[in-house]
Amino acid sequence: MIKIANVKVRYSPTRELSFPTWELAPGAQSLVLGLSGSGKTTLLHVLAGLRRPSQGEVVVAGTDLARLSPNEVDAFRGRHLGLVFQQPHLLPSLSVADNLRAAQYFAGLPADARRLQTVLAELNLSDRQHQRPHQLSQGEQQRAAIARAMLNQPQVILADEPTSALDDDNCEAVINLLLQQAAHYGASLLVATHDQRLKERIPTHLRLAKLG
Repeated sequence: MIKIANVKVRYSPTRELSFPTWELAPGAQSLVLGLSGSGKTTLLHVLAGLRRPSQGEVVVAGTDLARLSPNEVDAFRGRHLGLVFQQPHLLPSLSVADNLRAAQYFAGLPADARRLQTVLAELNLSDRQHQRPHQLSQGEQQRAAIARAMLNQPQVILADEPTSALDDDNCEAVINLLLQQAAHYGASLLVATHDQRLKERIPTHLRLAKLG
């Protein structure tokens, strides 16, 4: 689950983003909508522990992030959150399989070859696991990024503009995968987007007002 209350992020003494008090139940899905500059990406960074708010309560997967040290936040993120971005951000020198192994390593988890092969099969990437990112199509790269996000069986999935750079077919494939994977693991799914194609697929929305 996700809960935010009285959250503010200060950029300077005169620029501050305020977010409404809001909750997302365990296993539920929602879009974060808003114009450019409204704070969609900032909110996801706050929820992922990548940015600390200047005030307010942030609870993710039952954990109050303010109570964690920076190292504890990093460990929590790796073990409980799945992050998907507009660009896959795969390590170019590593194969698909090794990109997934890196997710286990950086989360401080033991290597689990069986789990890795299960996720590759779920995302139809078994036959591409030895390829490097540049050898994959755009859709395959995004599937690999989703596989990496799912590897550690996250309780919360945070996706930042995961479809805006994709054509209609790949957009449909990616949102289907996110919804299927979230349902499979009982994870909450929050997607920050301006992609109008997603509104009907995820009817619950958090709308943010533009800064200033």
